[in-house]
Amino acid sequence: MASLRTRIYIDGFNFYYGLLKGSRYKWLDLLALFERQILPSILHRIEPDLEPFDMALDDCAVKFFTATILESLASGADSVSSQAIYHNALLKNASGRVELVLGGYSVHQATQHVVSVDDPHRQPKFCPKQLVWKVEEKQTDVNMALHAYDDALSGEIDQIVIVSNDTDLTLALEMIRRRCPNVVVGLVIPAKPGPLLGGRARKANAALCQHAHWVRDHITEAELAASQLPTVVQGGRRAAVKPDSWYARPDLLALMIDKAKPVLKERSKIMKWANNPTPRLGNQKPIDLIETDAGAELVFTYIADYIFAAKTSAARERKSHV
Repeated sequence: MASLRTRIYIDGFNFYYGLLKGSRYKWLDLLALFERQILPSILHRIEPDLEPFDMALDDCAVKFFTATILESLASGADSVSSQAIYHNALLKNASGRVELVLGGYSVHQATQHVVSVDDPHRQPKFCPKQLVWKVEEKQTDVNMALHAYDDALSGEIDQIVIVSNDTDLTLALEMIRRRCPNVVVGLVIPAKPGPLLGGRARKANAALCQHAHWVRDHITEAELAASQLPTVVQGGRRAAVKPDSWYARPDLLALMIDKAKPVLKERSKIMKWANNPTPRLGNQKPIDLIETDAGAELVFTYIADYIFAAKTSAARERKSHV
């Protein structure tokens, strides 16, 4: 089987809004997602009767292009700190195989045409103007295009995989195909599969697709679930811990911690217990069960039964010594 030295180029903004916003999977191990889930599913062949290529990520496996959230734009009280913790965890866990390439945000006031509620199809020139805050992510597209183009020219890799659905990258892919004919161009659309068989929630951009050797037009929830970082990522002076707000049900997480404190006392011990399979819970992890009300009820009942049994045992022990 022929091997392709491969690098992944992820448009963080496009990836987040296409797949992760509002989901329980934001604590994502990007390296694991592509190395263990996405790339093994791709069967790219030069000819139909030949074996598919083996896609091997090199030491600089993933380049993640994103921008630091500004406090003035953050929707949550912990959005800025949570993003910083995630970036730290991502880099620690990848042991140098993930590179973070940062752009920035531009925030300024601008006069824009306002869409008419009564006639939403009215042309902008006939609509009134209003002063608004204009937010733009800067440098991500340029950074991504230049990194991919430069790497393709370097001869260090045989394949680039673009993870975006942004048409601004079309020219970069066209130039890579023209200047580097031996480099394979893969395209992964950061979108969920559609509700119908063969459908998708987000249509793959035709302009990008025409410059790719192969296209994968979705990433599944199961693949995201199988590619989560450890709850605690060790390394350096301080471990990176998954923020509470990034769990599926932060309310149930807080309640579990409160109920388990009489037994385990410390949060770190509670979380260690919660992240391990429990025989009395069918070898399921409490941290997974508390993603739903029904699962949380099983965990809370188990904790209550454990505490009751411990108290009963202690009472019998005291009585036996009287």
